Amino acid sequence: MKLSINLFTTLDGVSQAPGGAEEDTRGGFTRGGWLLPHFDEGCGKAVDEWYRHASALLLGRHTYDTFAGHWPLVTDPDDRVAAAINTLRKYVVTSSPTGETWADTTTVLDSDALDRIRDLKARDGDELQVHGSVRLARSLHEAGLVDIYRLLVAPVVVGSGSRLLEAGGPAHSLTVTSGTITASGVTSLVMEPREFVAATATVEDGKDSVSRDAHPLTP
Repeated sequence: MKLSINLFTTLDGVSQAPGGAEEDTRGGFTRGGWLLPHFDEGCGKAVDEWYRHASALLLGRHTYDTFAGHWPLVTDPDDRVAAAINTLRKYVVTSSPTGETWADTTTVLDSDALDRIRDLKARDGDELQVHGSVRLARSLHEAGLVDIYRLLVAPVVVGSGSRLLEAGGPAHSLTVTSGTITASGVTSLVMEPREFVAATATVEDGKDSVSRDAHPLTP
């Protein structure tokens, strides 16, 4: 399976608590719910498409508990996202019991999470999908395990908060395989990592030009 990260993010890169003020207040975060004023039909279609590729879910403990408190209550048969979350195999990175909300839940211990996730990626299937779980997503990004990045970027800035990308992480160039803007101005991006490359601005024959560096820079 490919490993994909599927995140809502602000323009300044914060992915914490997109769905409500009380969703995730860790670190004193007080600006939760920033996505919903911008979430429109185009966003819904993008998220539906994300889940079409899901063979299993990989979640951090906080996101798992948030999902478990919401999605089992959504019984609308036309809600594809609810159907996927409620029926797909779920792997949760945690060191404590997950309860009995979903019988199809497997615990992945924090201490050997990366090795277990490499094993899961080697199994048959379309995608092992991370949703929310920004701290887990960041550790997978930094370990070089991510094959696909899907982001809904809302036109809002919140300042502080938990981010996927932080200083000191690996360098990548990204190939954008899909990019659209919804009616409310949310940018939907699907990207795949590739080796980081750079270029240099030059002047050739009196014309402004760009010369790609001969050798890609290492991450």
